[in-house]
Amino acid sequence: MKLEAERSGKKSEFTRRCIGEAVIKLLDRTELENLRISEIARVAGVSRTTFYQYYTTPYSVLVDYLNIIVSEYLAANEAQELSGTYFNREHIIFSFRYFDRYAEFFHTLVVNRLHSIAFSAINDFMTRHVRAEKPVSVYRLYAYAGALLNSFLQWIEDGRRESVEDIAEALQVFVL
Repeated sequence: MKLEAERSGKKSEFTRRCIGEAVIKLLDRTELENLRISEIARVAGVSRTTFYQYYTTPYSVLVDYLNIIVSEYLAANEAQELSGTYFNREHIIFSFRYFDRYAEFFHTLVVNRLHSIAFSAINDFMTRHVRAEKPVSVYRLYAYAGALLNSFLQWIEDGRRESVEDIAEALQVFVL
């Protein structure tokens, strides 16, 4: 029974990823408000019914896609067994390298003026995971989150000219 549930979960995540990647691809040529569910479903290789099984809007697809990325990040972070906290240099470097794998997604958010999806996700992450690790003022936490996200987005837009080590060094001023 558990194996069937695991397969179902993997299939569900695969389907959600396909839909997310379809939305990202389509945003290269169409604004979010002009995306059609039928076109998303076609590009994703699913039916409209399948789309609606998971989502109500293209916006909700992007939010969920980022949630999948963050879930994987948590698992990868745990597997790395990094020393210290989310606030140290080693962790900043790991985070930049991890999220760089999804640079196209983040670039698409920026180009389409959908920064709010990323900011909501990082604020939620900081509140749920980082604040639990080290109690700190929510304002300091959000300042750190904003510094990380803005630096990451700018690094992508600048073509990754600086090393992540140099960026981590610069962000040490925000260590809480």
